Amino acid sequence: MELTQLEGIGPVRAESLRAMGIYSLRDLLFTLPVRYDDFSVTMPCCTRQEGNIVVSGVVVSEPKLSVFHGLKRVTTTISDESGKMPVCWYNEPWMVNHVHEGDHLKLFGRLSVKNNRRTLQNPRILSDEEKLCPVYKAIKGFPSKSFRKLIRSALEMTDDCCEETLPPDFRLRYRLCELNYAICQAHFPDDMEALKIARRRLAFEQILLYLVYVSMTKSRKESSTPFVFAENVQEKFWSSLSFEPTNAQKKVLDEIAGDLQKNTAMSRMVQGDVGSGKTAVAFGAIFLAKQAGYQSAMMAPTEILARQHFESAKSILEPLGIRCRLLTGSTRARERKEILKQISEKACDAVFGTHALISKDVEYPCLGLVITDEQHRFGVNQRTLLQEKGKNELCSPHVLVMSATPIPRSLALILYGDLDISVIDELPAGRIPVKTRLVPEKKRQDMYLFLRDQVSSGRQAYIVCPLVEDTDSDSDLQSAKSLYENLKNNELKGLRIGLTWGAQRPEEKDRTLMDFSKGKYDVLVSTTVIEVGVNNPNATIMIIENAERYGLSQLHQLRGRVGRGDLESWCFLLSDCSEKLKVLCSTNDGFVISQKDLELRGPGDLIGTRQSGEPGTAFLYGDVKLLDEVTRCVRDLHHDQTLKNACTIIEASASAYFSRSGHAVALN
Repeated sequence: MELTQLEGIGPVRAESLRAMGIYSLRDLLFTLPVRYDDFSVTMPCCTRQEGNIVVSGVVVSEPKLSVFHGLKRVTTTISDESGKMPVCWYNEPWMVNHVHEGDHLKLFGRLSVKNNRRTLQNPRILSDEEKLCPVYKAIKGFPSKSFRKLIRSALEMTDDCCEETLPPDFRLRYRLCELNYAICQAHFPDDMEALKIARRRLAFEQILLYLVYVSMTKSRKESSTPFVFAENVQEKFWSSLSFEPTNAQKKVLDEIAGDLQKNTAMSRMVQGDVGSGKTAVAFGAIFLAKQAGYQSAMMAPTEILARQHFESAKSILEPLGIRCRLLTGSTRARERKEILKQISEKACDAVFGTHALISKDVEYPCLGLVITDEQHRFGVNQRTLLQEKGKNELCSPHVLVMSATPIPRSLALILYGDLDISVIDELPAGRIPVKTRLVPEKKRQDMYLFLRDQVSSGRQAYIVCPLVEDTDSDSDLQSAKSLYENLKNNELKGLRIGLTWGAQRPEEKDRTLMDFSKGKYDVLVSTTVIEVGVNNPNATIMIIENAERYGLSQLHQLRGRVGRGDLESWCFLLSDCSEKLKVLCSTNDGFVISQKDLELRGPGDLIGTRQSGEPGTAFLYGDVKLLDEVTRCVRDLHHDQTLKNACTIIEASASAYFSRSGHAVALN
């Protein structure tokens, strides 16, 4: 149904809705509230609890209209058995005629306490029936009251556009309410229990359809030429290394070898914590590709990380007869021309680089293996473009993606459902865990003294700030530039201090990071730009300003920049004590940390920006048990004969759902 057919929607408002991805009545109904104001709990009029509150009482004084600093102001007082509450409306002069002495009012507003005087500011008058009020994401040209009215109007037509997708016996088995009931209660719930039931149904179905669709596409994998190499050739690779691989590394490379020998293209993700040895596994896959006579391409999100992989490859792969080259955006024209010629003439076996690997003029005659590192830093399209480079009429190249962001397996299945998942859950022997400590402001100077002592021993340190520059809106947050100037002239005067941030010119940023890796700086002040792609074993201190502003997983990634050698390393979190930060101090296990992060913040925050093709998970509110339950449900659908009919219906729904939209609808 066209949006303009709804009452109150003209061309301008329709365009505002389309800008938010709302094109139809169905899209509108699936635009869920971001939160709910709870009007069911009232506070006594004597309360001094600042913030948004609900109070109920009798108006005990006739409202008065006055002008205060140019603002029209209506004031009155309400009272209950506990005491009185002063009330004030700014720039709402009509309230003087709308409210009268003796009226019984239920009000929702913000209580402000200043100079020991309380005022309930600009309260909204509630009806007795109002208990849970939906709050939607702001839409240009749509006051919240108008949008709620539009949703109420749209809900009268749910039967016309929201046909039930799940069979009755299936809903009964998994305790799921009907779709139309879920949609109505998700917008205007009768109570918290009804809201919980409604959102569970919508979340369950969204994940279910996505996973079923993924399992269908998984069964239709693209064909590929099987790699032929000697049995147990992996052992030849491992024995060439100067260190003993972990059992987890061996297991994952064996899984990759099994995929490469199939006639369908491999699509596998390797997950591993910081320092677990993912790069060595990737090099093992490149070695297998070379044994089978194919080229490999490994793409990294930053030039410094691509260069680090290339330098490692020269010491590990070139002695095995694998010819390696580096191709980035800064590669000089003459050298670039030479590298492109070597790739096209099969004189290069493995090429490492950044987005330059997917440039139009790069031609791979026998690209058999595509590897992307730090997968979460790439869009889906970038991974696909590199894969397309190796396609020919008969087959597609094998794809391996790497991620150092530990994700609970249940969530990984949602995010990367089109990929098989391998986990390196073991750290190399001798790895020294990073010691993590909370540092209150009063201990800052002691921390700087410790840093100076480490630098005098030849070590280096990172200091990470949440902002690049000071801003009025976030005056309580530390900025990299101001801290850099302060430390340079005060606490760390005399030390060599570098500065970098994300929007810095790429060549300057790469030069700063490279100089730090070469030991030209003692301390590097930065934003989170150093989260990925900096490998400096000599750095033993990580200081994180305003640590409470980061998620646990990101803090763990930042901590992973130190402790990369055989030296004792430290991570200092500058913040007040909190349960969240205590988790980071108690463990170095990234999977434990990410699980806790998922529970605290929900998958939307953990994942970051949602990419096309991924399900909208922002409203799951960290319900880890639900993720696991739906995963088990999908498994049951394909093995439990009593669910055979349901499986057919759900597969049809999933196919239609994704064919229509191209990706799962984001329930905001």
